[in-house]
Amino acid sequence: DLSRYLELIHCFSLRQSVHPAREMAMNQPLLGGATTTGMFGPVGLVIQAAITAAFWNAKLDLSGANDTDKSSVYNYYVGVALMMFVGFGYLMTFLKAYGIGAVGLTMFITCIGVEFAVLIESYMGKGVLQIDFLSLLNGNFAVAAVLISFGGLIGKISPMQITVLTLVELLCYCANKVFFLKQYASSPLIADCGGTIIIHVFGAYFGLCACKVLGPPKDDKLNASSYTSDIFSLVGTVFLWLFWPSFVAGALPSGPGQTTALINTVLALLASSVVTFAITPMIENGKLTTVPIQNATLAGGVSIGATANLVGPFGALVIGGCAGLLSTVGFTKSPFFGDCDTCGISNLHGMPGIFGGLVSIAVPFMYHGTGLVPANQAIGLAGTLVVACITGTCTGFILKALGSPEDAFTDETFWAECDDKGIAKQ
Repeated sequence: DLSRYLELIHCFSLRQSVHPAREMAMNQPLLGGATTTGMFGPVGLVIQAAITAAFWNAKLDLSGANDTDKSSVYNYYVGVALMMFVGFGYLMTFLKAYGIGAVGLTMFITCIGVEFAVLIESYMGKGVLQIDFLSLLNGNFAVAAVLISFGGLIGKISPMQITVLTLVELLCYCANKVFFLKQYASSPLIADCGGTIIIHVFGAYFGLCACKVLGPPKDDKLNASSYTSDIFSLVGTVFLWLFWPSFVAGALPSGPGQTTALINTVLALLASSVVTFAITPMIENGKLTTVPIQNATLAGGVSIGATANLVGPFGALVIGGCAGLLSTVGFTKSPFFGDCDTCGISNLHGMPGIFGGLVSIAVPFMYHGTGLVPANQAIGLAGTLVVACITGTCTGFILKALGSPEDAFTDETFWAECDDKGIAKQ
């Protein structure tokens, strides 16, 4: 009887044991991504092939080709594209061990994102795939929302997760823009030439809710900057600053409104920059610190977007100054999402975006003939917040199911010949 009992225990233990290779496979995140790029390469090729196939019946809209000169929308497209590739990319190089990932993956997001956004926004908004320079410009605007979200998640997600984030967020962004905010209708729900609500508020709170679901990484010792990485990040700040007027006014028809928006955006950026430089040492014991200078100097461009073509120079300076103050306090005190927001998108895009949306509600009471409907601006702002938070939370659970990298904030995980062990000791 004893031998029979021992034999049964042995058989039971054999059934419960798992082959080491099978156990390793069970512990790997869905589609890989813990220590390698996993299925990122094949999935990227499939997505590119699908997008290419979808462009089969696309036609170029050349009706305005004769008007394409040095003051045309093409020049604004170039400025906005530089913001995506260089501005956003280098702004996020502040992470001392993630510089290649910041620039390289920003390039990937922009390329696949513009393709996908042109495709789905054209079908959603126009019902047909006709491509002109304005389509490319709108594609870059859509990608800006994804890059804002990526700022909160950078260093904590794999290339596979980045791909899913880009495609899912663009679907949600375009649906919100076309169907809720009615930007392709003859009478849009809101006016927002510079994307304060459409782009910044949506991208910020979509990303922040996804960040909350994912939670902080296990090890954040590399979530820090160095003297060199901060210099590169400031290069990104300068590029964003210089081309921000193109971002705000590029989609407006040429004329007084576009000129007004260009001038007011510059004024708002000037004001937010000066306020940031002035307030930072007042908060930081008499010293300038790089984080507010890298980010809060741009807050005026975020807040002025909804009313850039409607207010006067004084209003632009007030809006920019208040945005710089709000953003600087956010970056120095980190009142919201500080535990999971890598780049501080709440402080640069979220709070200044909400502030700019509130300004658009108040402007009709201070300026006559703006065409703004305060109730509609309020509905658009509140509704976009709700849509962004719900869809961002759902996307966060999808990203969590895919599995995050074991080591955060390091290029070494996904890039060959990127040994940052020395950097980690700095």
